[in-house]
Amino acid sequence: MKGLALAALGGLVLTFDIPVIRLANGEPWSVMFMRSSVVLLSVAVFIAAMRLSGRKAPSLIPGRSGWIVTALYGFAAVTFLTSVFHTTTANLVFILAFNPMFAALLSWIFLGERPKPVTLAAMFIMVGGVLVIVHEGLGRGHFFGDVLALITSLAIAAAITVTRASKRDMGFTALVASVAPFLLATFMIIDTGFNVEQPWWLVLNGGFIIPVSFFCLAYAPKFLSGAEVAMFYLLETVLAPVWVWIVFTEVPTRQSAVGGAILIVTLFVHSLWQLHAGRRRTARMAPRSF
Repeated sequence: MKGLALAALGGLVLTFDIPVIRLANGEPWSVMFMRSSVVLLSVAVFIAAMRLSGRKAPSLIPGRSGWIVTALYGFAAVTFLTSVFHTTTANLVFILAFNPMFAALLSWIFLGERPKPVTLAAMFIMVGGVLVIVHEGLGRGHFFGDVLALITSLAIAAAITVTRASKRDMGFTALVASVAPFLLATFMIIDTGFNVEQPWWLVLNGGFIIPVSFFCLAYAPKFLSGAEVAMFYLLETVLAPVWVWIVFTEVPTRQSAVGGAILIVTLFVHSLWQLHAGRRRTARMAPRSF
C-alpha cells in the first residue's frame, strides 16, 4: 500500500508539469532558467535540512556513472523544455511514452538483456505509433518539437540504462542535472533578457511538482516491481493532454490521437504482461509446504 501510494502520488503530481510550464507564459530560455534554478534551490534546501537534523545527506552524483547520468538527464531537461514550446502537449507526452521501449532496446545492446518476443513486438507497434505522430507534426510545423521529444525519450532511457548497469542510487541525480539547463539558460538570457509573465507557476513547478514527483517515483520501486511503477508514468501521458485541453482548449488532432492511442494501449498491455509474468516467476520460486 505504501508503494502504491507513493507511485500514484508521484505519477499524479507529474501530470501537472507541462500545463504549469505553459501557464507561466514566458520565453523558453527564461522558463528554463527559472525552473532549473528553483529545482536546484529545492535540492540545496533539502540537503541543508538533512545536515542540520544530523542525518547523512545522500550522494548526489555517485561516481563516474553518476556524472554520465547527470549529463544525460541534463541534456534531456534541455530538449524537453525546448520541445514544450515547439509541439503540442499531446504529441510530447505520447512520444515520451516510448521511453520504456528505448530502455529495453538499450539494455539489449549494452547490458545483454535480450527482450522477450512480446517486448520486441510491442516495440515495433510503438514505432508505428510514433511515426504517425511525427508525420502529423511534419505537416503542421511540429516536426522539430516532435524530434526533440523523441531525443528526450532516448536520453532518459540511456540514463536509466546507465543507472541499472552501475547499480548505484541515482535518486537525486536527475534533480542535480538541472545545473545543465540552468547554465545554458543563464548564458542565453544575457542577450534575450528575462521574460516570464507569471513566474509563480515556475516556483510551484520547480519547488514542488518536480521534487515531489521525482522523489516518489524514485522511491516507490523499494516496495513495488518496476512494471508496477512504470504503469503510473502513464498517468502523465493520459492526463497532461486533458489538463491542457481544459485550460488552453488545445485539442489533439486525429492523427496525434490515433498515434497516442497506439502507444498507450501497447505500453499498458505490455506493462500488464510484465506484471503477470513477474508474479508467475515469484510464485514458481516461492517455497511450497507438503
